[in-house]
Amino acid sequence: MPIEVGLWNITTNTVNKIEYSSIDSEKRLEDIICNNISILDDDLLIIGRQTPTIYGKYIDLLGINSEGKLTIIELKKNKTPREVIAQVLDYASWIKDLSYTEVKNICKNYHNEEFESLFAEKFGESPPEKINQEHNMVIVCSELDNETERILNYLSGNYNVPINAVFFRFFSDNKSDYLSRSWLIDPIEAEERTSKSGAQSKGEPWNGRDFVVNIDECDGVSTWEDTKKYGFVSAGGGIWYSKTMKNLFPGARIFAMIPKKGYLGVAKVLEESVPIKDFLVRKGNKEVPILEVPLKCENIKNNWDNPDSCEYLVRVEWLKILPDDQPYWVKGLSANQNSAFKLRNKFTLDKLTEHFQLDD
Repeated sequence: MPIEVGLWNITTNTVNKIEYSSIDSEKRLEDIICNNISILDDDLLIIGRQTPTIYGKYIDLLGINSEGKLTIIELKKNKTPREVIAQVLDYASWIKDLSYTEVKNICKNYHNEEFESLFAEKFGESPPEKINQEHNMVIVCSELDNETERILNYLSGNYNVPINAVFFRFFSDNKSDYLSRSWLIDPIEAEERTSKSGAQSKGEPWNGRDFVVNIDECDGVSTWEDTKKYGFVSAGGGIWYSKTMKNLFPGARIFAMIPKKGYLGVAKVLEESVPIKDFLVRKGNKEVPILEVPLKCENIKNNWDNPDSCEYLVRVEWLKILPDDQPYWVKGLSANQNSAFKLRNKFTLDKLTEHFQLDD
């Protein structure tokens, strides 16, 4: 069962519950998601809306992520009947064979712009040479009936089918409108299940825990000394650089790498990312904002009041750190220009596990 979401207005001395309702139309929900896909998944680019299939049906929304994986998004504003599962599975049977050219044409028909340009604008890099190697299915609704929920959990939990449901509930209070969001299956858990499936996974699976983080550098000065001292990793200078830090969650493990040098540390994530103005560090017997302490790389304090360009910090606990002059690198280890990325490559993970003498 998803987590039940309640909302109360506590502006006055009284506590007033705000009752939820279904959003007034599927089109409005579609408009909201298209205008700001981050409320569903920030790592998605919408490439199609009401996309026709060869079976005479229409996919509400079709997205692609930075790894080239397609996502079918089916919207239902009311309680969702079990037939919707057959519907999205039917869509999946069509999109699984779409070629690179067909995906480009879908995008061109919707945006009237070239796929490659839009992809680079969204993700800061060119599309992978191979796209649509995998796909996801997401049902967006206000609630599921019991039958639908049982079937969805059965497909995902027993057969690792890449299907999930996300619940948006609509609240209105004093002429203000609100949306709440909750998932039937945690997206991290869902991706880990899918990675284990041999049915569609054409790349290496992700274990749902490990990331690589590139140690940031500001105007030629590395943040490495500060990250070791105060227990954080960071990225900034623009939303494209800092947004991947949001993927790091408490309990995740990160391997820290200095680009073009090698891996120098492994740590456990303790907290989600926050803008630098909200990050506290220990000074003496009290906690103070990191902006108030001297840093080796003072430049990360630049633009501290600008949420788009400021540095974003993730608190970590360092488990092992190598001497600065002994970074670990061998040919074939994973590297990526993103500030943080999922460590899928088994060769890299095995080598790092061995070199850092980790228990697993």
